[in-house]
Amino acid sequence: MKNHERAVNLALAGVTLAPLVLKVDPNLNVILTACLVVYVGCYRSVKPTPPSETMSKEHAMRFPLVGSAMLLSLFLLFKFFSKDLVNAVLTCYFFVLGIVAFSATLLPMIKRFLPKEWNEHTIVWHLPYFHSASVDFTKSQVVAAIPGTFFCAWYASQKHWLANNILGIAFCIQGIEMLSLGSFKIGAILLGGLFVYDIFWVFFTPVMVSVAKSFDAPIKLLFPTSNPERPFSMLGLGDIVIPGIFVALALRFDVSRGKPNRYFNSAFAGYTVGLVLTIIVMNWFQAAQPALLYIVPGVISFVAAHCLWNGEVTELLEYDESKSTDDSSCCSTAEENEKPIKKD
Repeated sequence: MKNHERAVNLALAGVTLAPLVLKVDPNLNVILTACLVVYVGCYRSVKPTPPSETMSKEHAMRFPLVGSAMLLSLFLLFKFFSKDLVNAVLTCYFFVLGIVAFSATLLPMIKRFLPKEWNEHTIVWHLPYFHSASVDFTKSQVVAAIPGTFFCAWYASQKHWLANNILGIAFCIQGIEMLSLGSFKIGAILLGGLFVYDIFWVFFTPVMVSVAKSFDAPIKLLFPTSNPERPFSMLGLGDIVIPGIFVALALRFDVSRGKPNRYFNSAFAGYTVGLVLTIIVMNWFQAAQPALLYIVPGVISFVAAHCLWNGEVTELLEYDESKSTDDSSCCSTAEENEKPIKKD
């Protein structure tokens, strides 16, 4: 981990904990937290191999429809069943999911203090009665799961806003780190579809706002306010993760060409401007706003303007992360084969 990454991690921890001891403007807190989370997630996604989950064009096109179905299902659950019952079931689900995400987020920091073999030796555990199913893990992951379990138990018992935010941040970082769009074309399709999705469910129906207020789980970040009638400002995790994986793709594109922080800078600036504009409009009209309405045009327009200025439209549109990784692997193999063999 480089010095600037450590500094950003410390800044994120400070911004997250600051409302406990200081009166922090919630608007500023939203912007700083979201931007720092995107930055951390993007740099964690830069690895020798691309993120493990790559989205296809078909998945990107179906994503808004699947998201709409899930959102409407949750709305109907809260409407026809007890809110406490639904949230109790969801708490159990997010308890398990939270342990996984929180542990994975802590793992890089914990691994440095553990024996090397604990990080490399994989243990395979076959599930009882289902021998075909197995779980792979290392001792380091088990160690990381211990604080993760205690933390998620605190969240489940107290539902404190800080616990909610820390778990939400862990989900965001893992999402940006582990998900790949594969190409900028697929990214544009996904962002365009969710741009329409967000506008429809916020402006034309009460569904999105109703679910966000009823859903007592870390699917949103909460920022304390001084208004007793509205004690928290909220930002959905999707408004961080969805544009965040596009910004992360821009960073990996830069790294693959050996030109760090060119398109990443423009994509990250576009995200920041879009988020700031969301806050301005929300406060101007005193009403909930679909953040992707402002973030998606910001990210895409900044990157588009940058590549038009550089005359690299074709290079950017033809970039395929999986193919570029395969090519680099082939080149590495070829170079190794060309090395002269030392004779005794």
